[in-house]
Amino acid sequence: MGMENATTVTEFLLLGFVYSPDLEILLFLLFLLVYVATVLGNALIIVLICMDQRLHSPMYFFLSNLSFIEIFMTTCVVPKMLANLLAEKKAISFGGCFAQSYFYFFMGSTEFILFAAMSFDRYMAICYPLRYPTLMTGTVCVKMVIGSWISGFFSVFLSTVLKVRLPYCGPNVINHFFCDSAPLLHLACTDISLIELLDFVGSLILLLGSLSFTATSYVYIITTILKIPSAKGRKKAFATCASHFTVVSMGYGISIFVYVRPSQSDIMSMNKALAVFSGILTPLLNPFIFSLRNEQMKEALRDALKRIASKIKDG
Repeated sequence: MGMENATTVTEFLLLGFVYSPDLEILLFLLFLLVYVATVLGNALIIVLICMDQRLHSPMYFFLSNLSFIEIFMTTCVVPKMLANLLAEKKAISFGGCFAQSYFYFFMGSTEFILFAAMSFDRYMAICYPLRYPTLMTGTVCVKMVIGSWISGFFSVFLSTVLKVRLPYCGPNVINHFFCDSAPLLHLACTDISLIELLDFVGSLILLLGSLSFTATSYVYIITTILKIPSAKGRKKAFATCASHFTVVSMGYGISIFVYVRPSQSDIMSMNKALAVFSGILTPLLNPFIFSLRNEQMKEALRDALKRIASKIKDG
């Protein structure tokens, strides 16, 4: 029997959070609030960066792309999860499941490559401040962002194509709230060891490769900052990197633990809990981390609110 003919599954059932109906309503309201706050918070960052001339610099250009990724990534997962929390049958179509999985990991991969690009930007700004404006031009930044998106797109393309072509004969129940790679792969009724190895190697190269680049950049950054003679200068230099370093630490810590392992079948329940943090809570925290720790962002927000208040008063 060929692979295509062996595939009888037309939809998957997502177990999600198996609790009482009353608790599912509470979770629905909680995750809805988080999702709305995530979209509005990240959209606000994008709007501020686009409208405020003071934020037209490479660092904020990368940040606006990161905020767009956060919106897209959480949108891949949360709306369907919210619908299933209220639905009696928590189903997703065969094609919808693989599309959700692909775009979620496409966004995640792009994000980690973008982290490396952002660390390189901070390295150039702090280690080569006089040459920074001529080295990190708008064209260079656009090429770096496009390269991040293209690399993220192809990093999960082959693995997804191979998974789609596997035979799925049943069962069709995924112990997760979205179509995560590992639980979906373990529903195939064939040997999956080769694709598991491919996922492991791909995750290893992507995560550890971008982490190594990011860590190396920060070693040079910290070394340069420590050489600054004035305490005020050191504090200012550290402040420009603190937000990025905080977000990077959270992102890499969770993803390396979950995805850089040969087999993930033994920690499905833990993966589900960590996925809530990495795919739902972290995109919410990022705009607050960047805005609350960044004086230019806070000034831009205050000025925008003053303009809005003035227009309301005058109008």
